Amino acid sequence: MTTRLYLVRHGATTLSLEDRFAGAIDVDLSDEGRHQVQMLALRLADDPISAVYCSPMKRTLDTASIIARPHGLTPIPADGLREIHHGHWETLSRAEVEAQFGEEYAGWEEDPFTFAPEGGESGLSVLARALPVVRAVVQRHHDENVILVSHKATIRLLISSLLGFDPRGYRDRLGQEPACLNILDFKDPVRARLMLFNDISHYADAPGRAQGRLSRWWDTEKPA
Repeated sequence: MTTRLYLVRHGATTLSLEDRFAGAIDVDLSDEGRHQVQMLALRLADDPISAVYCSPMKRTLDTASIIARPHGLTPIPADGLREIHHGHWETLSRAEVEAQFGEEYAGWEEDPFTFAPEGGESGLSVLARALPVVRAVVQRHHDENVILVSHKATIRLLISSLLGFDPRGYRDRLGQEPACLNILDFKDPVRARLMLFNDISHYADAPGRAQGRLSRWWDTEKPA
């Protein structure tokens, strides 16, 4: 058995370029984001896709609908694929969070997998709801191709877990561009092989450069 999972991040949103925590905020795709997703839909139009699942948030539902249209499919919302909730950090910039909740932010920077801000989720909590969705989809779609549309942190956490990487480093070591495509082949519901990662060749000539984007580790100047 080989089930192929197309793991897609939603397209760029109206907040994509802002250094803000917006995991639980329901924002729209930007015009750029819609273009990115349309290019991905064109890329996948001839692939035999059996089903499309997505997070119930607007940006993922819209992304999934555009991708599903050429296949005559209706996206199936799955709550477990939602983005990580940042609690009382939502809508704040990183600078604002560091100024108002410095101790919390330091704990999160040290270990975002087990630490969560007040009212928010840890990476571990995200995996507890997202992994069962992936397992159920793989079990339901033997030898089929399935698209899952989710979010930056959720996808990075899933890939870390499925491939056995240390999830504490998911924010600093794994990139996910808007409307990127990842492909994982499953021998069974728990054994996955990564076949494609963070690919945006459908709308960009070259991969983007790594940026800080809410990560102090990337923004800190390193000794020469």
